[in-house]
Amino acid sequence: MNYSSLNLSVQNILKDVAKEVVLPHYQNLKTADIEEKSPGDLVTVADKLSEAMLSEMLGALLPDAAIVGEEASAANPSVMNHLGDNQAWIIDPIDGTGNFAAGKHPFGMIVALSQENETVAGWLYDPLMDRICYAAKECGAFINGEKCIARGQPDQKPVAALATGFMTSEQRDKLLLAAEDHYKIVDIPRCAAEQYPRLALGTNHISTFERSLPWDHAAGILFLNEAGGKAARWNGDAYRPADRKTGLLGASSPQLWDEAAELLGDVFSS
Repeated sequence: MNYSSLNLSVQNILKDVAKEVVLPHYQNLKTADIEEKSPGDLVTVADKLSEAMLSEMLGALLPDAAIVGEEASAANPSVMNHLGDNQAWIIDPIDGTGNFAAGKHPFGMIVALSQENETVAGWLYDPLMDRICYAAKECGAFINGEKCIARGQPDQKPVAALATGFMTSEQRDKLLLAAEDHYKIVDIPRCAAEQYPRLALGTNHISTFERSLPWDHAAGILFLNEAGGKAARWNGDAYRPADRKTGLLGASSPQLWDEAAELLGDVFSS
């Protein structure tokens, strides 16, 4: 597959949908435009409209590919069964919806393309910054067309952004206790489209996730790995979009990943 030509087409689609749907709704949502799918998990009218447009336009690019969107999957969980198809578009129409609904940054749009349960291309778009992160399998990672190489080892104590929202209170306490002496712990951005670039750019060096849904993580994991960082399951297994597993560790270098897996892995394997 010619990822370079596909890349430009997907970038244009993301920018068009952001211009037509996402940005006009930013800081312009009414109360009736925001719903709660489950406690703390929001969806807005902009999420639904964005996913509909992305699904139609991406579907036209590869008519034989399945479409697996976050909101379609919320309405009908059987949609996720297509993640193992020969090809599938995986769509998060607005990642960081809680931030978006509150009228604050960061938020983004995420698209991944999988083939036989392996992510082969991914895009993370920040419409406010007009920053697009792109990666293709064995082709490298890029930010706005410039090659991105992960910054790797920090000069000082590594910075850790630890997502604990879907952990038990016992798990959360054990993780923070295990991490506090080794890392400078900072708040998470509550947006995977922002977290993975932070790891590649060295703003953060370690990030943990308990929930690892494909629309949140497939594109970002590919981007980080292609940049020279590392994201994988705690046992080192590669992330596969169709796997219904939890627990994920990302780091700005393989060495930092190995160190974090040794320091923190017992929390997630217990």
